Amino acid sequence: MNRKCCVRMRVATWGSIMGERHSYPTSAELDAVVLQMYRAGTPYAEAIREFKKQFMLTALREANWNESKAAPVLRMHRNTLSRVLRQLDIDISALRKSKRRQSRSVDLRQQKKLAS
Repeated sequence: MNRKCCVRMRVATWGSIMGERHSYPTSAELDAVVLQMYRAGTPYAEAIREFKKQFMLTALREANWNESKAAPVLRMHRNTLSRVLRQLDIDISALRKSKRRQSRSVDLRQQKKLAS
């Protein structure tokens, strides 16, 4: 089994443990995931990376994918959160359900008309 396959398997396992939207794993469930990763030969660094990824995603999901609201909950600055998300290859814009509203800026021609 190659590394990418193992990562996908672990994510699927974590997701199946999470179950409902706001259901969190118990200590026994976390122990089971750790044991499964250990038996699969997952390197320590990769296991930590996967834990960080799932922890960040959980906090972001609770904050409705708002990085500014998730950062204080994680007790980090929002710029640090953004940097960590980039390092973990997590694209928040793809996970958000709602689109951003249009900017309220007035184009240059309208500004000139308003000024005259």
